[in-house]
This record gives sequence, C-alpha cells and structure tokens, in this order.
Amino acid sequence: MSILCVLTAVLIAAAAALAAPPGTTPDRAVSSLVARELTDLQHLYVQLHAAPELSLREEKTSARIALELSGRGFAVTEHVGGYGVVAVLRNGPGPTVLVRTDMDALPVTEATGLPFASTVKARDEQGREVGVMHACGHDAHMSIFIGTARVLAGLRERWHGTLVMIGQPAEERGLGAKGMLDAGLFTRFPRPDVCLALHVTPALPVGAVGAVEGYAFANVDSVDVTMRGVGGHGARPHVTRDPVVMAAQFVMAIQTIVSRRMDPTEPAVVTVGSIHGGAASNIIPDEVRLQLTVRSYAPEARRLILAEIERIARGVAAAADVPADRMPTVEVVEGFTPALYNDPALTRRLSAVWRGWLGAGNVVALKPEMIGEDFAAYGLVEPRIPICMFRVGTSSPASLAESRRTGVELPTLHSSRYAPVAEPTIVTGVTAMSAAVLDLLASPSGS
Repeated sequence: MSILCVLTAVLIAAAAALAAPPGTTPDRAVSSLVARELTDLQHLYVQLHAAPELSLREEKTSARIALELSGRGFAVTEHVGGYGVVAVLRNGPGPTVLVRTDMDALPVTEATGLPFASTVKARDEQGREVGVMHACGHDAHMSIFIGTARVLAGLRERWHGTLVMIGQPAEERGLGAKGMLDAGLFTRFPRPDVCLALHVTPALPVGAVGAVEGYAFANVDSVDVTMRGVGGHGARPHVTRDPVVMAAQFVMAIQTIVSRRMDPTEPAVVTVGSIHGGAASNIIPDEVRLQLTVRSYAPEARRLILAEIERIARGVAAAADVPADRMPTVEVVEGFTPALYNDPALTRRLSAVWRGWLGAGNVVALKPEMIGEDFAAYGLVEPRIPICMFRVGTSSPASLAESRRTGVELPTLHSSRYAPVAEPTIVTGVTAMSAAVLDLLASPSGS
C-alpha cells in the first residue's frame, strides 16, 4: 500500500473519530461526507496557507472560493463589495441561513517552519515591503467553509430553505462586512433569518468548540491624537509649549478613563500603541503623534471613552497655555468594528446541538474577549438578525497541557508562529457548522 493511501486511511479514521466522539450518537451521513472530503480539504488548506493576500487585495483567493462553490450547484456572484463572494443554494421553501468566512491575511512574516509556509511578500499601505501570512487562521476558516458547502450540498434531502454562503474580504481592516452590506448583500440576495460564522482559537484543543452568549467581542476603535505645541530650542523651554511633556501628561491622564470615569462593572480598554515626536535631543518639536486602541462593549461606554479622550487632550493643552489654533487634534480612524453580540437564544440552541454531535465535554462556555470582529455588522442591520460566531480549537491536547505546566503561552492569533493542527481543526469545524445549519434549516422557523 502506498504512503498516500495509508495517510488517507488514517485521516479518514481521524475524521470519523472526531465527528463522532464516544458517548454521542454520530450522524453517519455527515461523518462519511466529511471523511470523504478531508484529504482534498487539507490540500486546499495548504494551498490557501501558502498563497495569502492582504486585505482589499484578495483577488486570487476570492476567485478560488468562487470556483469551489460554483462546482457544487451554488449560484455564485463575485465582486460584491470589493472581492466579496456570494453563493446561494435554494432548496425549496423554508428559512434562510447565511454562513460567512473571511479571506484576508496579515502583514506578518511567517516563522512556523511549516513545509508549506508562506514566502509571499507585498507592499503595505505605506509602501513598505512586508511578509504576508494567514496568522489569524482565515485559511482554516475558508477550508471549513468549503467543506461545509460540500456537506450541505450533498445532503439536500436533509434540509429545506436557502443557504447563503459568503466569502468576505478585509476583515482584518474592519471594512469587509460594511463593504458587502453597502453593496447590497441583504437586498440583492436573500435576506437571512440567521447569520453564522466561526473563528479558530489556540486556547481550545482540537475537537472542541466554544461560544459566548451575548457580547463575545468588543467595539474596536483606532484613535489618532496629535498634541500640538510651539517648538523651540531645548535650552529655552520657557518660550515653548512642549508637546512632549503634554503627550506624557495625556498618556497618564487617560489611564483614569477606565478607572475613574467608567462604571466598574463595564469592561473597557484604552491603550497607547505608538508615540512619535521630535528628531533631536536639543529640539523641542512642534507636535507629538499618538495612536490609541479603544475597546468596549456597550455603545454608551464607547461614546463616553471617545469623548473623554478628546476632553483630556484639550484639557492638557489648555493647562499648558497652548494657543487656540494649536489645540490637539483627535481623529477616530476609519474601520471601526462594532461589538459582536451573539444572540443568546440562538447560541444556546446551537450549543445543545454541538453537545449532541461532539460530546458535552467538547462544548465550552467561553468568556468574552476584547478582540474585534466585523462579523458583528451583520447583526446590526434593521430589522435585527440573530447572529452567532463560535470558536473552534486548533491546539493539540499535549501542547495545551505543556503550556499549562510551564506557564509558557502557545503562539496566539496574529503570531508569526501560529500554526493550527489542521486536519482535526477542519473536521471539527465542518462538523459543527454543518450540524448548526442542518438544525436551523430543519426547523420551520429557522430561529
């Protein structure tokens, strides 16, 4: 028997085992389809991993996703809101479920050492040459997405309604969901009754999924602040208005926003990520530029934080007697990502489904996180649509145990060393997403 045949047999056995853990009632039709597709999905994963594209440049990636979907009976439309792909499979009367994957990669030089590691280089927004890597797992997302499409297309006798599957660009920039919505996603195509998505995580073992009821991810704002003063000679500070000192005071003062202006029960983060000013030790510059990230959940908390940042910046400048025409500038950068709110009833329903398919020990109730995800935007269009994004584990149990033992964290998302254990991640993701859609489209209400 050839090595390839042995490998295929091992992967199929692994797929069946993961799709039907001990103590569960396996869905043999789904398990069989997942196992049949696994080798090809692994090949797809390797190809996507080795050929990443940055946000808003997903030309070849989106074309590949469109090709994969069109071969399974979907009506496919490309270039929806940039490189967005929309695929519709109608299967009689019933509800409409949308399943989304993201497609873009990050400006990260890969250091995983994988034989299929990305060697892609590109120019970033500032024209600098950067490495490009799927450091956030979007290659796994797309592979699971295509696997789910194949399973559901092959089991049309098991569900009724409309399946809308979308490949979304520019998630990492917070622009992709808005771009597709602005391009008519919910008007040109069937409007969903439910929207689903998943995201990989190294914090869970392979074979496990997790979800949060309610707020799961945060509002994410990037804020540019320029403290402007009156520059001059470092030996004559009394005739200047020193923006370096003002910037230092501002950095310390904004630490009181969360500790003294926010309700203590309301989570929030205000972080200064960069600060730049001056060119020489003996020159007081005219300005200092700062870049902040602001994280919150409730809309009211977001508004308060942003208002406080501007108030404090102006207050520091006023205390330094800065002229009115040199007051600080505060700009909220384009690409705001709203907080992701998982519909509690939908999330509870799907968690029950996953416990039946994957085993109760493989379904975890997670805590909210302060990361951002623009999938949230699909749940904010009026009238509101229930959404749920769940997590899929990517780490081997042994590596997680070793991490707990030593206290050394595993490579996280956005790390140059992040590498999912691909095959079982794909199996679990396809199984969990297929189970969710089959449950929702088996119901007359879909909610």
